[in-house]
Amino acid sequence: MSDLLSTLLASRDWLMADGATGTNLFNMGLGSGEPPELWNTDQPDNIRALYRGAVNAGSDLFLTNSFGANAARLKLHGAQSRAHELNRVAAELGREIADAAGRPVVVAGSMGPTGEIMAPMGALTHELAVEIFHEQAEGLKAGGADVLWVETISAAEEFRAAAEAARLVGMPWCGTMSFDTAGRTMMGITSATLADLVEKLPNPPIAFGANCGVGASDLMRTLLGFFAQGTERPIIAKGNAGIPKYHDGHIHYDGTPELMAEYAVLARDAGARIIGGCCGTMPEHLRAMKAALEQRPKGPRPTLEQIAATLGAFSSASDGTGDEAGGARRERRRRG
Repeated sequence: MSDLLSTLLASRDWLMADGATGTNLFNMGLGSGEPPELWNTDQPDNIRALYRGAVNAGSDLFLTNSFGANAARLKLHGAQSRAHELNRVAAELGREIADAAGRPVVVAGSMGPTGEIMAPMGALTHELAVEIFHEQAEGLKAGGADVLWVETISAAEEFRAAAEAARLVGMPWCGTMSFDTAGRTMMGITSATLADLVEKLPNPPIAFGANCGVGASDLMRTLLGFFAQGTERPIIAKGNAGIPKYHDGHIHYDGTPELMAEYAVLARDAGARIIGGCCGTMPEHLRAMKAALEQRPKGPRPTLEQIAATLGAFSSASDGTGDEAGGARRERRRRG
């Protein structure tokens, strides 16, 4: 299957992804607890501005405002019947901005977790999860997304369900998990487990990797864990802009554009092919990252010591591999 993302990966050493969705929309006035996906129809100019901000900062791909636009999430707001519509419009707005960019820009259809616990631990069956993701994927396809972008996943079962939905809709896809404290996802998946899982899927993703988590240092350590497994598949790095801290009643991420530029270069040198930011990452961060990636020569793969010295200490002594620690952790509401 020929697709724009694969074409770009074949001709470029690295691609620049986008930054945060939630952080940027909160700065535009999105209220706490308000589902940003409803802005696709209610505030389309703000969504255009979100996408345009990433493109103008140099991103080669951006994610649609559809992270929580699945029926399970939308049910919390009485909008479950609008899943197809909200995904379609999210992608249509993205197509409009990408087509006006004057260069190839990938519209990546964001698909976040359902928020439910998969069987046998929870009530969400594989079949229902596939149905939920399939509906979302159909909307993103109808709106003109180039690729499906499954992100912030914690459970292997949910990752598999999203992969099957991509197969059913006939679209290429990428997938990232979010690795929390001690290098594991909320459901205990390690970098080694994900690298193994990806290769066993009947329709593996174009690229896979990590997003969000607890900071750039930990995400870099997870990247090294992927490469330790010998993967040759393109790796995605979308780390948060520092660590979240509360200031005057709202969350602020303490990562500066300069820090994110260092992170971007380290991610590239580690071997990541798609590099962007997650929570807290604004256009000013992206511009600094782009400039650093273009101007600084590629160096050797960084060591853990170099990563900690440049980006700050790791949040735990272990990356989760080789130990039995971990297990279910807090639920992450959304990328942002």
